Amino acid sequence: MDDENRIGWTTRLAAWFGYCFLVLPSIVVIPISFGDSTELTFPPKNISLFLYKKFFMDPSWTDPAVQSLIVASFTTAFALALGTTAAYGLVRGNFPGKTIVTVAFLSPMVIPSIVIALALYLYFSALQIQGSTLGLVLGHTIISTPFVVVSAMSGLRNIDPTYERAATVMGAGRAYIFYHVTLPLLRPAIIGGGLFAFLISFDEVVLSWFVSSARTMTLPVKMYSSIRWEISPVLAAVSSLLTALSIVVCLVVAFVQKKE
Repeated sequence: MDDENRIGWTTRLAAWFGYCFLVLPSIVVIPISFGDSTELTFPPKNISLFLYKKFFMDPSWTDPAVQSLIVASFTTAFALALGTTAAYGLVRGNFPGKTIVTVAFLSPMVIPSIVIALALYLYFSALQIQGSTLGLVLGHTIISTPFVVVSAMSGLRNIDPTYERAATVMGAGRAYIFYHVTLPLLRPAIIGGGLFAFLISFDEVVLSWFVSSARTMTLPVKMYSSIRWEISPVLAAVSSLLTALSIVVCLVVAFVQKKE
């Protein structure tokens, strides 16, 4: 029993060590963002909102942030529409090649981002939508949809098909059942998948770097460019805001799932 307890404590200690090692850089950035220096300093000499004011007052930062919000919003809508209907067909349907279709929908999760980005760059160049907002939305939809599919499929497997069969017996059509029976029951999974799709799109940098242009630059691309050509202290404020956004999304997803 002592050996088992010792192994259990060692495992938990190693897990906490790894967790702290991964989270520590994000924690260090937060106090840096409240400094008032034109350089990155830790710990900050004075506590101030100077870097946050500089971020919100500088169009070179706010314009990419607005662009990221627009792209992420449209991406979420498209990913939800495509991913939810695809998940319904994959879970409830039974057709030849179902496994191949499932793998095709989930493949962007396992294919390296650089491969998808290069392929879309060549494809969008041929379609003459390279560097446009439309190209960004389509590219982000491709990499975000699998997460909606996974979330919706998990939710559908936990929904008793008896409800749908009962609606069919009562004379409801397939479309009516989907919109008035299945979707309300699937709401927690849809909300979770949509929030993750929004977060993935908002934080995407590799694909955005290939597909965007100077006119359609997103916030992660702006941050990457700033790291390459200059070390702006505003990066600390932006990183802290993105960290807060990620935490809020995770808390909302956890709250919705717990409530349901």
